[in-house]
Amino acid sequence: MTVLEGIRIALQSLWANKLRSVLTLLGVVIGVAAVIAVVTFVNGINGYVAEKIFNLGADVFIISKSSPVITNIDQFLEGQRRKDLTLEDYEAVRDGCTHCALVGASTIKNDGHARYGEQSVSDVWIRGFTPSMPAILDTDLAAGRMINENDNNNRSNVTVIGTDVVENLFPGVDPLNQEIRLEGQIYTVVGIGKKQGKTLGQSRDNYAAIPITTYLKQFGSHNSVRIFGKANGVGSQLEAALDEGRAIVRARRHDLPGKPDSFAAETNQGFLSIWSSLSSTFFIAMIAIAAISLVVGGIVIMNIMLVSVTERTREIGIRKAMGARAQDVLLQFLIESGTMALIGGLIGVIFGITIAKGITALIGMPSAIKLWAVAAGLIVSTSVGVFFGVYPAKRAARLDPIVALRFEL
Repeated sequence: MTVLEGIRIALQSLWANKLRSVLTLLGVVIGVAAVIAVVTFVNGINGYVAEKIFNLGADVFIISKSSPVITNIDQFLEGQRRKDLTLEDYEAVRDGCTHCALVGASTIKNDGHARYGEQSVSDVWIRGFTPSMPAILDTDLAAGRMINENDNNNRSNVTVIGTDVVENLFPGVDPLNQEIRLEGQIYTVVGIGKKQGKTLGQSRDNYAAIPITTYLKQFGSHNSVRIFGKANGVGSQLEAALDEGRAIVRARRHDLPGKPDSFAAETNQGFLSIWSSLSSTFFIAMIAIAAISLVVGGIVIMNIMLVSVTERTREIGIRKAMGARAQDVLLQFLIESGTMALIGGLIGVIFGITIAKGITALIGMPSAIKLWAVAAGLIVSTSVGVFFGVYPAKRAARLDPIVALRFEL
């Protein structure tokens, strides 16, 4: 018995019993597909988070009322109880942070409404910006200009809009210098943002940026602002800038020495660490579920191999009568069970990649195929087949050739 002959026999058996083969391999296919899809999504999202979601450079920190990443209800409730950060807090950090190259502030309304003539668009992100924010966030324009200091000082009704707003409100019309209504107030379009695409299926171009002073005038000064600081450099420079910003805000909010901050102060690396922890937990949970599916699939393979041993008892007897050793029979059935599981693994890999890329095409969720994940899926599935094929193979190897030749179904 050679390995190639064992594989050929296994493939013939699978082909001869198509429905049984499909049902046998279903657990392995589902388990491997789940592993491949999860790994593909986790790797894709990790890269996307690092590159775009937080949209911060390695030299930028944020001071906010509460962390943008909420991991439990207690953290959410604690954040809601805190005092709002004000424009005066931003100005204090701007004037007092000597290790900062730039300091900015922003606030946002997620469910705004924009109108131009008979055209309208909802769920617009209306952002209040200081003039330094585009430089801190590396925001680019497709046309026009950014909000400047005069706009901010004069509380001017000017706006920079995203490409989604342009496409919905100005089909076939140049939007620059046109007047639109944001929540009922008239604003002049002075700039058009460069297209940014989607994040996890949600567009990043459905926004209208206005001076933060105008925002607070229209929507009320009770809105908490987020303070952004860009350090003079990375590493120790960023740490010094963050510590300086924290000290200024702590003094203004009268936080007692030794007590925790009554606000959140974080860097891009901190956000990535939180996300890495969350994604690792999700990954482990999904792998555990996939492992259960693989175990079920392995048990089904073992059951089918036991049935196969019974069906092929006379064949085993003939092989032994012609000189086949017990280890030859053992190897034959191990190769067959491993081949069955490997085929299930291949189908699972194809399904997993197809599902991941299909969801990416539908909703824009990022995904990235990793060769190590594909290899691991195939190795694990084959190992499951071999492991659960040991008992049927040993049972076949122990058959007495005389008894086997007399056996009838």
